Amino acid sequence: MDKIIFEQQVRKLMTEHHHLTSRPNIKLPSRNNVYCRYKYPVLEASHTPVFWRYDLNYSTNPNLLERLGVNCVFNSGAIELNNKVYLMARVEGFDRKSFFAVAESDSGVDGFKFWDYPVVMPETDDPDINVYDMRLVRHQDGWIYGLFCSERKDPTVPREDTSSATAKGGIARTKDLKTWERLPDFVSPSPQQRNLVLHPEFIDGKYAFYTRPQDGFIDTGSGGGIGWALSESMNPAVTHEEIIVDDRRYHTIKEVKNGQGPAPIKTKQGWLHLAHGVRNCAAGLRYVLYMFMTALDQPWKVTHAPGGFFIAPEGDERIGDVSNVTFANGWVQRGAEVLMYYASSDTRQHVAVSTVDKLVDYVVNTPPDAGRSYACVQQRLKLIERNLKALKEMDIPLQ
Repeated sequence: MDKIIFEQQVRKLMTEHHHLTSRPNIKLPSRNNVYCRYKYPVLEASHTPVFWRYDLNYSTNPNLLERLGVNCVFNSGAIELNNKVYLMARVEGFDRKSFFAVAESDSGVDGFKFWDYPVVMPETDDPDINVYDMRLVRHQDGWIYGLFCSERKDPTVPREDTSSATAKGGIARTKDLKTWERLPDFVSPSPQQRNLVLHPEFIDGKYAFYTRPQDGFIDTGSGGGIGWALSESMNPAVTHEEIIVDDRRYHTIKEVKNGQGPAPIKTKQGWLHLAHGVRNCAAGLRYVLYMFMTALDQPWKVTHAPGGFFIAPEGDERIGDVSNVTFANGWVQRGAEVLMYYASSDTRQHVAVSTVDKLVDYVVNTPPDAGRSYACVQQRLKLIERNLKALKEMDIPLQ
């Protein structure tokens, strides 16, 4: 194409991108009165800036070809600073490498725009091959910490094994999300750590972590669920013991593995947790989100655990690079409201909204998993009996 048409096409790309990032989101009716989804993803591959993907120079790209494609945007950490919501997105290129990038919004439900440049995350002496799934935690010590998975090729396997990997808990800290200080990777007794989360407050003067002890990169092995560990320092962060906070169990939503999502929210009743649970089914691994609460003075002790999932993939959310997945590692409390950022099928980033009061009500008053089919029926029979009585008292007929 000639230069005039080239410039016209560039303007068109930029205009289309502006329309996408400026599109208002639409709150959908709640199906359970606990939370509302929104119609559109808050971030996906097409939200990344045009100038991240295309070479916009006529002399080097007269055909205006995309040079560095973006495959997906998902699994975002979240934080509120200066009345804006910032998502620390996992951006994956066509080359399968992930990197971090910040998108900001005034509303937290739409209008997210990426900063001009991705995050430059410093490397350790043993460079990561891949980094992803950052949790952003504003800690009592005054720092904002980013905790993420640091993945490398497993050095113990034969050279021809090009898929075996090791995962460690990467740690970095910042004051402004722009300049990052990389700290040593988390050290624990577990062979692998893919799901590390920092508790936002000191516990007995120590840093506290939610871990996921695993024997292998994929297989949990002897790992029992969501762990709890203490460290004297963040530089380096070292623990010698992990106890299980929330265990995985047979024939539940978390029978294969489970992991802490974002850092918990502190409420008057206890620490509110959002986590993911994984089970196996005919279509493969199914990831859903669930909630629980731990004691204020002992955040490693579960006080309430509703049975079943909280959010599971619906409709188009079920389709993507890794189908049948919902995953969350970021949420933001804005006054009474809670914005929960969940990704679907390792492809795109969504938001659901609720309130602290509703989430506490859900966690505290929803029955736990009864454990057996018979017991689950008894649980439901009690609800039916109460409801039939309530309908009669309200003089509402059965349809």
